[in-house]
Amino acid sequence: MKALLLSITLSITSFLLTAQSDNQVESEGITIKVTVPVNSTEGTVLIGLHNETTFMKTPLVGLESGIADGKAEVTFENIHPGIYGIMVLHDKNDNKQMDFDPSGMPLEAYGTSNNVMSFGPPQWHEAKFEVLDEPIEMEIRI
Repeated sequence: MKALLLSITLSITSFLLTAQSDNQVESEGITIKVTVPVNSTEGTVLIGLHNETTFMKTPLVGLESGIADGKAEVTFENIHPGIYGIMVLHDKNDNKQMDFDPSGMPLEAYGTSNNVMSFGPPQWHEAKFEVLDEPIEMEIRI
């Protein structure tokens, strides 16, 4: 369980470090608009786009959004066709990492593409989705 929590923490924390990295997709492609309903106005929402290799690790692209009108929104631009997954963290205290209670349980809400709600770490096969040649809009619950 602690390994799972550590993996989630590292994954979410590291995406901010790479938000402007060389891994970012830069040539023409489609857009992926992500909306995250949020029940609080505290903090920000951190959203990372992953492929199978980077899932639960450093994302390909990391974005951050404030919360307005009960939601956070970001748009990933110039994404090429392929298989991707998205991870989301509501960072209530703006410390750019997931916080845990003494027993190791997350104190901040998180979610993944396809809105899979399971006990334990997110799984790639449940979170993945395919990008073709049309823009995508999705809502991810946390």
